[in-house]
Formats: sequence, structure tokens, C-alpha cells
Amino acid sequence: MKLDILAIGAHPDDVELGCGGTIAKEIANGKTVGVIDLTRGELGTRGTAETRDEESANAGKILGVTVRENMEFADGFFVNDKTHQLELIKMIRKYKPEIVLCNAVDDRHIDHGKGSQLVSDACFLSGLMKIDTKHEDLDGWQEPWRPKQVYHYIQWKNIEPDVLIDISGYIDQKMESVLAYRTQFYDANSEEPETPISSKNFTDSIIYRARDLGRMVGVEHAEGYNVERYVAADSFFDLK
Repeated sequence: MKLDILAIGAHPDDVELGCGGTIAKEIANGKTVGVIDLTRGELGTRGTAETRDEESANAGKILGVTVRENMEFADGFFVNDKTHQLELIKMIRKYKPEIVLCNAVDDRHIDHGKGSQLVSDACFLSGLMKIDTKHEDLDGWQEPWRPKQVYHYIQWKNIEPDVLIDISGYIDQKMESVLAYRTQFYDANSEEPETPISSKNFTDSIIYRARDLGRMVGVEHAEGYNVERYVAADSFFDLK
């Protein structure tokens, strides 16, 4: 199965928070999108790995993704090494995405920066012919594949974006997918411990950040990304 876009997050809910609107829009435009969660979020203060499994499945259905898989790396403790890179290379070669979306380059949670660099390195290495991989779901050796672009979505920190994607008309679908993680976000009736993302202020911030980024380019809502390589255009008139 070849995907147009592969969105990768260190934890279930990273993708929905960082690029849920972009995913919803691209799927509506006919693109095929898949999601890979690196961990099950088992160290999260609220909920359990099992509830996160259920919530991520529901969120994927809301966005309409074609496939969602979990690498089951160790939450908090996975590292960017050969073992983890090779496992991710297998997935990149399996789905052959044109574009990869992944964690913020720097963030409050240590897994976000680690996940960002791990995905970036795996995307590069996946294109090297002399790295041999076999995926358990596939027959034979995998062919090299390198995505055309890797974009890093913005998470907790207000990183200055390089690219803004108009998600006007998709903010409600994004929020529905985020709030599918019922154990993680604001719930006035919850008796679980408070966390930085469980406040109403945080939930509200998802919308007001999208509105503020949209304001910067004259649209209702937008999501921001950082790029690794220059983004080319045939003409100035191709740019908004």
C-alpha cells in the first residue's frame, strides 16, 4: 500500500494535535494518509496504554486515515539508534510516502525532539541502497525509498513556522479527533491528576493558535511546519 502522506508521532495524540487539520484536508482532497505512533503513551499520567489504543483508533476513524500502526517503542526511553532506525525504515519502505509529517524539532516533552530526529534520520537512511531490510508482512527484500519532503509540525513550544497550511473548514474535525482522547484532555468531571495538557486553557489554545497562524496568511485557521530542505516552486505565482 502506497501512501501520499505518512504522519508520525512519538505518542498517540501528537499527530492529531500537530497536523490533524492538514490530514483531514488532504484526505478530503483525495490523498491517502497513514499514521504511525512510535509508542503507546504508556507513561502518560492519565489513562493507560489500553485506553490510548482505543482512543487512537477512534481518532484515526474521525480523520479518515487509511492505516494506523504502533511501533511499540518504549515511551520516554526510546532512542535514535540503529535498531530503532531500521524498524522505522521498514515502515517507510512499506508505505512509500511522498511526504512525511513528524514531531516538532524541539519541544517540552523529550520524546518529541527525539522522535523528530529519529524520523528525519530514518527517512534519509531509507533511501540508501546498501541498507537491506525485510518487513514481516511483505515477501522479499524491500526497495529503497526516500520521501520527497519531511515536515515537522509544531507542538507545545511556539516555534516560528517555515510553512503554513490553510486548514479553514477542518478545525472542527481536527478538534473532534483530538477530543477522542478523552482521558488526556480537559474533562470537568475527571478525577485524574492534572497535567499540562488537561486544562481547558490548553484545549482552547489549539483553536486560538490555529486562528493566529491563519491570521498571518489571511485565512481562518492554519497549521505550521518547519522544513529540513528548501521547498522549490516553478514560479512565484505558485506561492500564495
